[in-house]
Amino acid sequence: MRKLLLPLFVIIALSSFAQDTISKTDLISASKLFDLSFTQKEIDTMYDAVKENAENYKLMHKLSLNNAVPLSLWQSPVLPGMKFSEKQEPINWNISNNISLPKDKNELAYYSVAQLASLIKNKKISSVELTKFFIDRLKKYSDTLQCVISFTKDIAMQQAKQADEEIAKGKYRGLLHGIPYGLKDLFAVKGTKTTWGAAPYKDQVIDDDAFVYLKLKEAGAVLIAKFTMGALAMGDYWFGGRTKNPWNLKNGSSGSSAGSASATSAGLVPFAIGTETWGSIVSPASTCGVTGLRPTFGSISRTGAMALSYSLDKVGPICRSAEDAAIVFNYIHGTDGKDQSAVNKPFNYKSIVDIKKLKIGYTKNYFDKITDTTRNEWKVLQTFKQLGAQLIPVDFPDSGFYNFNIMRAVLSSESAAQFDEFTRYNVDDEMTRQTKNDWPNEFRSRRLTSAVEYINAQRHRYLLMQKVNEVVTQFDAIISPNWTGNQSAITNLTGHPVICIPSGFSKNNLPTSISIIGKLYDEATIIEVAKFYQDATEWNKMHPEMFKK
Repeated sequence: MRKLLLPLFVIIALSSFAQDTISKTDLISASKLFDLSFTQKEIDTMYDAVKENAENYKLMHKLSLNNAVPLSLWQSPVLPGMKFSEKQEPINWNISNNISLPKDKNELAYYSVAQLASLIKNKKISSVELTKFFIDRLKKYSDTLQCVISFTKDIAMQQAKQADEEIAKGKYRGLLHGIPYGLKDLFAVKGTKTTWGAAPYKDQVIDDDAFVYLKLKEAGAVLIAKFTMGALAMGDYWFGGRTKNPWNLKNGSSGSSAGSASATSAGLVPFAIGTETWGSIVSPASTCGVTGLRPTFGSISRTGAMALSYSLDKVGPICRSAEDAAIVFNYIHGTDGKDQSAVNKPFNYKSIVDIKKLKIGYTKNYFDKITDTTRNEWKVLQTFKQLGAQLIPVDFPDSGFYNFNIMRAVLSSESAAQFDEFTRYNVDDEMTRQTKNDWPNEFRSRRLTSAVEYINAQRHRYLLMQKVNEVVTQFDAIISPNWTGNQSAITNLTGHPVICIPSGFSKNNLPTSISIIGKLYDEATIIEVAKFYQDATEWNKMHPEMFKK
């Protein structure tokens, strides 16, 4: 069949007519998308205003917005009347000076940050030696796990040499001085690619240094790699493949901090930095059997990080123990003043806690849904009771306070706005995954959410924050299953800190985990409770067999 060829001016005219024409019938159809119904008189009255709005949108669309441009509205988890301690107390880390190098050098892979810090401080190993050791491990296993997007060897060697020179001169910066680590590849670092895990951005270079990178650089830590992440911070599929779970290579590592959790679990780095909007630290940490700290919203500035959802995005460490998470968080929390949601709050961590003096709750309504009482979630409660903790049952706000999907209404609307041009100019067609559950389709469908619905979802969120705070402020910590009920969505919406720790293995020999919820800006207490549990159990000290060599 021959194609009908139309003159160019006709094509332009038809295109213009199709784009500019909005009929009254369109308004009747559109109203159904928002659960509305208008009379014909109302349609006639609003018709001209709707067309004027469309013209105004076109003018706005001619102005480009970089992903780094923030909202003028800033989220805060703090409710009226709340007060917090502003005094930073000295932290006694109780780091042993008697740590020795292992006879089998491979065992260094699973030394804790505290142990490695002792070796470096006491000059039993140099930062250069340690850095080369972990770079070699990354090169050996990164393809197996598909966990590395780019190596930063030049940066690493320069930072390691500087660390050794400073330590030789007696200038010791602290427990991260000379310690190698990796960043999720949504943090900008000058001179490196920052791919966001997505094909359209795989060659992107951002001439900026993220806040968290600068804080770690100031602490003397050594950046050796930028790790894979689910494309645009969803899942464990990135433009090069799927990041693997070190415990079973047939499975993914979950996401979106996929590479950070996978590499830490496999002993390819002592720790890594991830981010969470909804589950992106807790989920891969749980899947890979490591410790993930999702701090209070605003505890760490997000400057220089890809923005997905300004009212939900959080930065946090992924480590192999709660104590390591405490060490890393101590050096990266705070703000540079550029992220208006971020604050400087004290972190008054104590390495030894009297569990009997703490008021610890457990989410009874979530545990009751786990009818198999032999599951590891129940065993965690039994362990705490055996160790002297007095556990108090509490119904966590859920049913009755979370009657519609507030998370999706907020997260998807904000992320669609952040990636407006990505959708508008069909950049989304370059994404490697295009299922109905992936970002391209989510961004497209969310364009049909009205501003009214988004704003009212935020107002419902405020009521949820009030209800959750009424419960959380009664306890020092609350133990909860990770994925039973809406706990993950709710605590991300309210901004409360959560630490996820290994709790054993499933019948399929895959890691299981439990979460501990804390009060706003009280990361210290939930880390202390997690460390108490880890000191009495072995789960965080178990590592995938194939990566011990």
